[in-house]
Amino acid sequence: MPAKSLALKGSAMVGNFASPTKQRYTPELQAGFTKDFMLHIGTTFGKMHTSNSEWESAYAYAKYRFLSKDEVHKHFRMAVFAEGGYSRNEAFYDELNIIGDNSGLQGGVIATELINKFAASATASYIHSLAPEDEHYHFDPVKNAFSYSLSAGYLVLPFEYTSYDQTNVNIYAELLGQKALDKDVYFVDLAPSIQFIFKSTAKLNIGYRFQLGGNALRNMDKSLMVSFEYLFLNALKNK
Repeated sequence: MPAKSLALKGSAMVGNFASPTKQRYTPELQAGFTKDFMLHIGTTFGKMHTSNSEWESAYAYAKYRFLSKDEVHKHFRMAVFAEGGYSRNEAFYDELNIIGDNSGLQGGVIATELINKFAASATASYIHSLAPEDEHYHFDPVKNAFSYSLSAGYLVLPFEYTSYDQTNVNIYAELLGQKALDKDVYFVDLAPSIQFIFKSTAKLNIGYRFQLGGNALRNMDKSLMVSFEYLFLNALKNK
């Protein structure tokens, strides 16, 4: 995020595509305090684990960029991040997810490369679940997992920049995976998406995620997500 900026983001996720459908809604507040440090706080509600919509969780995410090699139309950057969340949902599934499904902690590293209109990113992290085992299920939940993602995107439009008011269109795909460290279970997903950026301050993302392989017990193995984010530049600037 740009320094001294605030952003509001809302996302909606639908899965299962049967009756009843699984739904999750996530409002989030984001703050870029400096060019290297940002903080996100959010909450989720929906009916991922229940038949009726209800409040699910709250979480916080912080990221610090420790390396920047910036050139004209090119850069390489690395950052570390930490995340913590509380969820009222029961630890029934093998998949660990701090945003909504599990109480827990997560930390990792992100590397990004930009070359002209092409961007690539890699993330690796460790997740630890703090949720107790639910006695009703007599289930041995995953407590620790290694999570990773690889993504690549390309700026399709505009063909040539003439103004910040031009709408940007990006297509990208992300490979996401997770391997439990205390059970022999894993999954690998693919998520192709499209992104629209309006006047350099508003982002609309539409993506579809589906499982390529794995043996983990999951809440759902395919989902559709739509998110919208609006950026307020210089909102934290000293007056």
